[in-house]
Amino acid sequence: MASFDTLGLSAELLRAVEAQGFTAPTAIQGKSIPMLLEGRDLKGVAQTGGGKTAAFVLPMLQKLAEQKQATKPGMANALILAPTRELANQIGECIRQFSKGQRLFHTVLFGGSPFFPQMKALQRGVHIVVATPGRMMDHIRRGNLKLDDVQTFVLDEADRMLDMGFIDDVKQVAASLPKEHQTVMFSATMNRGIRALADQLLNDPVQVEAAKESTVAATIDHRVLCVDYRNKKDLLLHLLKDETLSRVLVFTRTKAMADKLSDELRDSGRRVDAIHGDREQRIRQKVLQKFRKGYIDVLVATDVAARGIDVPDITHVINYDMPLEAESYVHRIGRTGRAGVKGTALSLCETKEGNLLRNVERAIRQPVPLEKDHPFHAELSGSRNAGPKRNGKKFGKPFAGKGRKPFQKDGFKSANAEGGHRKGGKKPFAKTAGKYRGDGAQKQEHANDGQNFRKFKEGGYKGSKRRRAA
Repeated sequence: MASFDTLGLSAELLRAVEAQGFTAPTAIQGKSIPMLLEGRDLKGVAQTGGGKTAAFVLPMLQKLAEQKQATKPGMANALILAPTRELANQIGECIRQFSKGQRLFHTVLFGGSPFFPQMKALQRGVHIVVATPGRMMDHIRRGNLKLDDVQTFVLDEADRMLDMGFIDDVKQVAASLPKEHQTVMFSATMNRGIRALADQLLNDPVQVEAAKESTVAATIDHRVLCVDYRNKKDLLLHLLKDETLSRVLVFTRTKAMADKLSDELRDSGRRVDAIHGDREQRIRQKVLQKFRKGYIDVLVATDVAARGIDVPDITHVINYDMPLEAESYVHRIGRTGRAGVKGTALSLCETKEGNLLRNVERAIRQPVPLEKDHPFHAELSGSRNAGPKRNGKKFGKPFAGKGRKPFQKDGFKSANAEGGHRKGGKKPFAKTAGKYRGDGAQKQEHANDGQNFRKFKEGGYKGSKRRRAA
């Protein structure tokens, strides 16, 4: 097994790595760190939880420490773009941990937090800026940040950037960088759009891959439990009685259901809280901190948090609502089974959601075992393997860029959907979810809720007044 001291890292960084409890590099770290220390452009395909943040942070810190450059007002030497504020904060925390004792300064810029303290940090000067695209563009337009001294540009979770409509901002940033700089791109997948972006931004890059596209960690045990909608909450309470579910992340499709489920679990005596796009940023950070420190053992979340939650010892991810897109399943369950530690993904599949289960199985390229050993088991409507047909042939392919997806992102937005208006007198969202220009971290929730409403209209929950109210 490789060790960190064979990768070319300095003694100071090796001590920092050891202090954080890391004993051996992950596959993506072992492949990336030597290439980045050489100054090569790099595009990496890595699943969530594979240690990719340290893979680009460690060589970045080493090069900055060797240069011993003083900070300049309104300037930075390295720029890291992340699609969500949660991920940006996670990267910032990684930098803080590994740079202890070094005279290296960084700041994190994202929407939903006060603008003035961010501006003051930039005016003092930093070595590293970690930012979401929207807030960073705000600072650039106001003259608070110039990119003339940037030597390293990192684009993390590029596929997410593409999905959330940030690529134009990314290209604008790249065009403003000095001619001589290093570009690093990481993505969970390397589809056609990401490859085209890499061709535009990277110069003779080396490609590293620690996981095949559209796959999940082998350390995750997948199981599905079929249940009628009216019994889902009781089944969840039944599952939570198991003491092995010591730190649990529960996913719902909408913020309304996340709040409702959190309240009901709290009433049953569970230590629980919820996080979604409608809660204030300071509250979301406080809840995540409570979850990390074990003050709560169940966190209910919408998909907006799927890539922003970084808690290393999550034992179980429970899909209370099956994801409408198979890719969301991959992102959700990536919160468990990390860094070689075993994890479990449990999905509560309603009787009419066999098509969603089949999409997940195609996406992860393996069958999901059916768990019948619970008091609320119900049979799926129709054959699990039949699948929808057209002209006598099955249609629909995995989400990896080809084939028809089970639900389109266009559709009417419910006023109670994630990010919608709760009070009367206000209009619902426009009919095209992809054109929503609010906070980027919430766009996937808007899209999912639009699809959820579309599924309702098409008869997926026909006759269920209770589901209509949710």
